[in-house]
Amino acid sequence: MTLAEELQWRGFINQTTFTDITSINEPRTAYFGVDPSSDSITIGNLAPAMMLNHFINHGYKIILLVGGATGMIGDPDGRKQERDLRNSETVNNNVESLKKQLSKIFQGKNFELVNNYDWFKDINYIDFLYRIGKHVSMTQMLDRDFVQQRIGEGGSGISYGEFSYSLIQGYDFLHLYRTKGATMQICGADQWGNSVTGVSLIRKLEGGEAHVFSTPLIINKQTGVKFGKSESGAIWVSPEKTSPYQFYQFWLNTDDESAKDLIKIYTLLDRNTIEEAIEQNNNNPGSRILQKLLAYEVTKLIHGEERAEAVKNASLFLFSKDNFELTDDVTNILANELPNISIGQSLVDSLVDSQIAKSKGEAKRLIANGSVSVNGVKVTEDITIDNISIIKKGKNSFALAK
Repeated sequence: MTLAEELQWRGFINQTTFTDITSINEPRTAYFGVDPSSDSITIGNLAPAMMLNHFINHGYKIILLVGGATGMIGDPDGRKQERDLRNSETVNNNVESLKKQLSKIFQGKNFELVNNYDWFKDINYIDFLYRIGKHVSMTQMLDRDFVQQRIGEGGSGISYGEFSYSLIQGYDFLHLYRTKGATMQICGADQWGNSVTGVSLIRKLEGGEAHVFSTPLIINKQTGVKFGKSESGAIWVSPEKTSPYQFYQFWLNTDDESAKDLIKIYTLLDRNTIEEAIEQNNNNPGSRILQKLLAYEVTKLIHGEERAEAVKNASLFLFSKDNFELTDDVTNILANELPNISIGQSLVDSLVDSQIAKSKGEAKRLIANGSVSVNGVKVTEDITIDNISIIKKGKNSFALAK
């Protein structure tokens, strides 16, 4: 497939300044920006990063910009309230963490990392207004949807700093056009207005042609809200913020219709493999073949094959009807996810200690009713837990004895 065909099939095409989408088939230098509002990207941010892989695979050079300068202000788009200002130390720490994260995701690929603080730190304010500000239309900036929402009736207002964010991002594009030969910006749907500011500056100041390509906003088909969050909050790429097990479970729990789209967006599997998995899933309702493949592939991409295998096996151990060996890898994964109790006590005491049962009487009833299993084996009488074991009640209550 050509790049345009690949992106179309995977559902990556939203808006572009190209009049003919096939123009993107010609390799060029493009850039993509990441806001250091945190020390990790979420899976919402991961979608355009996955798309970048396809550009790289079709000969593009990608510049990854981490916004050390823009991060001091914060992107106002899509926000009803002013962002809290971050101190430089926090922003710098976030920038360094994101650079490491992105380097891991794009390891072995043709990319370059830059920080826009490096060119903004020495810019003179008056000079910037004289050379750049006079070429940006105030009318167009005021017409932006988020500006109208903030300054309109019931809005919270907008500071000059946040209002200027679009101008700063537009200059990024101009700077990278001049210094790196970047002629395209790749962005999320919410960054369209900021990105076309750069296109305008390049045309006015350099007489050059530049373009923007935006990805669609990914929506959870079940809830209708922006994809990337669970009931407990955002799903992060960082294992310190979202454990690999929770990360895997998030993908595993997607519905069938969403999984058909997400496996195209979040994996690099080829078309034949994906379409075969979709067909198998359709022919075996409830099998979750598609979700299992999606969860494994995305976890492998972000956390590595060894950890992906461990969390897959941990999930199988907890939820499969088959018996699986409780390996050290599985134990280490589950030790961070389940209530931990000490071995050497009775099953009754273990159920109470882990708060699976509220009392010894309830624990005895659960055991007698056949509601409790130890390492996948149903237990109907009290026993001593003298080995590392997974204690399970029903379908979703667990504890690790170790």
